[in-house]
Amino acid sequence: MFEIEFQYYLTNQSQLNEKYGGRFLAIKGDSVLGDYATEQEAYLQTKKIYEVGSFLIQKCTIGNSDESGHVQIFHSRVAFA
Repeated sequence: MFEIEFQYYLTNQSQLNEKYGGRFLAIKGDSVLGDYATEQEAYLQTKKIYEVGSFLIQKCTIGNSDESGHVQIFHSRVAFA
């Protein structure tokens, strides 16, 4: 899931950091949907237009090439009655 979005981020990381350094990007496919000051703002604003689960939120930083530094896993406690 999100292989295309994450690969787009990694491939364009230097250029994206020049433009959006330190901000949170909402990415869908190979496009930046928006840039935001916080992860929460990125999520709340992007979900108004796009279905949750259809976009990636990524902090724009220059780091090592180890992908583990870019990945956070969130588990939700969802119960369907």
